[in-house]
Amino acid sequence: MALTETRASKRERWGWYFYDWANSPFYSSVTTVFGALYLSSVAAADAKSNITLNGDRPCTDVAGVENKLQHCDVTVFGLQFPAGSVWGYLLSVATVVQVLVLPIAGAVADRSRHKRRILGGFAFLGATAAALMFFTAGSNWQLGAALFVVGNIGYGGSLVVYYSFLVDIAGPDERDEVSAKGWAFGYLGGGLALALQLGFYLGRDAFGVDQPTAVRVCFLTSGLWWALFTLPTLRALPRTHVPVVPEPGRSVVGAGFAELRRTLVEAKAYPLTLAFLGSYLVFTDGINTVVTVSAQYGKDELKFGDEVLIMTVLVIQFVAYGGGVLHGLVARRLGAKRTILLSLAFWVVVLGGAFFVQPGRPVQFYAVAIGIGLVLGGTNALSRSLFAQMIPAGKDAQYYSLYVVGERGTSWLGPLVFAGVGQATGSFRLAIVALVVFFVLGLVLVWRVPVRRAIVAAGNRPPRVL
Repeated sequence: MALTETRASKRERWGWYFYDWANSPFYSSVTTVFGALYLSSVAAADAKSNITLNGDRPCTDVAGVENKLQHCDVTVFGLQFPAGSVWGYLLSVATVVQVLVLPIAGAVADRSRHKRRILGGFAFLGATAAALMFFTAGSNWQLGAALFVVGNIGYGGSLVVYYSFLVDIAGPDERDEVSAKGWAFGYLGGGLALALQLGFYLGRDAFGVDQPTAVRVCFLTSGLWWALFTLPTLRALPRTHVPVVPEPGRSVVGAGFAELRRTLVEAKAYPLTLAFLGSYLVFTDGINTVVTVSAQYGKDELKFGDEVLIMTVLVIQFVAYGGGVLHGLVARRLGAKRTILLSLAFWVVVLGGAFFVQPGRPVQFYAVAIGIGLVLGGTNALSRSLFAQMIPAGKDAQYYSLYVVGERGTSWLGPLVFAGVGQATGSFRLAIVALVVFFVLGLVLVWRVPVRRAIVAAGNRPPRVL
């Protein structure tokens, strides 16, 4: 019996790891690389062909307009804004929609016996939307924008349910290592998918396709990858889980809304859990900002070409695999909290190194990328597992919805600091150093959270090493 249970546990965990592998290309390829590259250019084409500049002059009649398309406006629901701002606003809209949807998804998942089906529903919704972005062509950027928002709903909703399975498949003493392995496996999958896509994109002439078509094929393959590798997850994860008992006469959805309202009120009874969540939101904003602005820093401040920037993205993805595994091993000996503190201190060192990188020295930039990769996955993975210890029993998806929503909802502050300091000082070097404040403040806040007391207060058993 024990052997059977061990095999079942391994199967469930490998199925859980595979979902990190499955969904990673949506972030690494669709969001980080190709979405920003393509949708802004499609919006610019729309602006150039349909929108007038200075009242009645079409953009095509303005001298040098090819270099000034960001000044041509596009229109959505009667609102006008520069074509060059499409991607930034789209990221904001996708974030707001997730903030509205994901808490409900978590509440419903906690109250359903078929949490695995809910995960699959969100995953296939997102994968389908990503694949359908293939049909975003010409000047029809609105289709791509709508599909990207739907893809983010699927991505965020599936993560809420996926994170909550960690409590089902691993005990308190195992969650740090399991979470770290999952995050590492995800970076390996995202890196492999991106490497294959970039190989196709850079060698597109050999396949007889133009640049827009190559990007659209990358959208399609990201969606197919997501859907295909979700299947092992759905086969391996537990078929049912014990749900929160719904109130008589209420549907699962209706009870989910009621549970959400109660959770927001009752969460105040777990101030230490909320304190850790707040600490996480501070430093993860810094992490997300470093990842999203690294290409801009390399291009605008250090004057590197696309080849260096593309190689940097791949270095981060593949090194993050080893970094995630390493964090799990260190946490086994030192505990999750101490490992997170060491990781945040290393982030400060990495940003300090980024400040001293010289233009025309790609090896220095790659060294910074290796440093980012070593701590990127592990910091988030251990935060995910440590937060799992502080969640009251039966409310895993509900609290993870707050976790994911909080992460999305605060992700604007870091880019704002980076852009503001860069504009005020005229230097992205000073802007990148300004991001140190997120890691220093996060380190201090995490250090002050008594995690053992937080775990006990939530009614859970603390792991042996914290």
